[in-house]
Amino acid sequence: MKRRDFFKRSIFGLSIPSFIFGNSKVSRNKNKPVIITTWNYPKANEIALGLLDNHGNAIDAVEAGCRIVEADEENIYVGIGSLPDENGKVTLDSSVMDSRGNCGSVAFLQNIIHPVSVARKVMDDTKHVMLVGDGAKKFALSKGFKHKNLLTKKSSKAWREWLKNKRNMSPHDTHDTISMLAQDHNGDLAGACTTGGWAYKMHGRVGDSPIIGAGLYVDNEIGSAAATGLGEEVIKISGSFLVVELMRQGYSPTEACEKALSRVIKGHNGNPDFQIGFIAMRKDGEVGSACLKWSFDYLVSKNMNTKLYKVKGLIN
Repeated sequence: MKRRDFFKRSIFGLSIPSFIFGNSKVSRNKNKPVIITTWNYPKANEIALGLLDNHGNAIDAVEAGCRIVEADEENIYVGIGSLPDENGKVTLDSSVMDSRGNCGSVAFLQNIIHPVSVARKVMDDTKHVMLVGDGAKKFALSKGFKHKNLLTKKSSKAWREWLKNKRNMSPHDTHDTISMLAQDHNGDLAGACTTGGWAYKMHGRVGDSPIIGAGLYVDNEIGSAAATGLGEEVIKISGSFLVVELMRQGYSPTEACEKALSRVIKGHNGNPDFQIGFIAMRKDGEVGSACLKWSFDYLVSKNMNTKLYKVKGLIN
């Protein structure tokens, strides 16, 4: 089956602003490849950068980078070993989007280690964008993915401890999502986002990570963006899409992230009690980030070097 184009480019092609492709403030990136990733997952960047350095494409790189984190049983936020929901079930969400606007996602997926690769299969092998729950699992099994109990001893123990008093958890207690944006040697952009979600969430809860335009968005003519933090609030502002559209208007990646977060701050009377972090990459390879509160770490790989950055919250 052919891939499904989620957003057509013809409309945008008629209205691309001159500041990007005319007397440009934004030039084509001559220092490709570039990767930006939420939080401190150096192995993910290493794997993705290795693919890009061998002239691999951006979508393969972000999938491979996220798979490394999903397979780490010691990581309690992503993939196998993720902290479960209130019923002790590990449920996973993931999405991918490529340079042509194709995308795929899975939500509420259980007993499959690599949701990012299942999302890729949804994109590549179906006419759909999103599969959820039992349907997503059935599809994964049909594509050769194996059933696997994702609840490790470590996460099971943490869940049983939580059951004793059922303390209300919030997303800034567990920074749960890896989002990765990449640009390859051809200048093409892609992104992936994968998570175990909010620890001890209600059974059936889905956050922003598998929702195209919320947890992840890629426009190959402008840039890309992705999110981490309280997914419900990211969904309300179509966060990643908003960041990309702000870059289209001329904001830098950092400014676009900050401007999007300002809407959240305004909507919560200036003092939200949760965390959201955005990362963004412009077509020329410039990257940026911003978060609501406290601080937020992100990794950038550029010119074959990887560096960890910390950004302070807009409000404290």
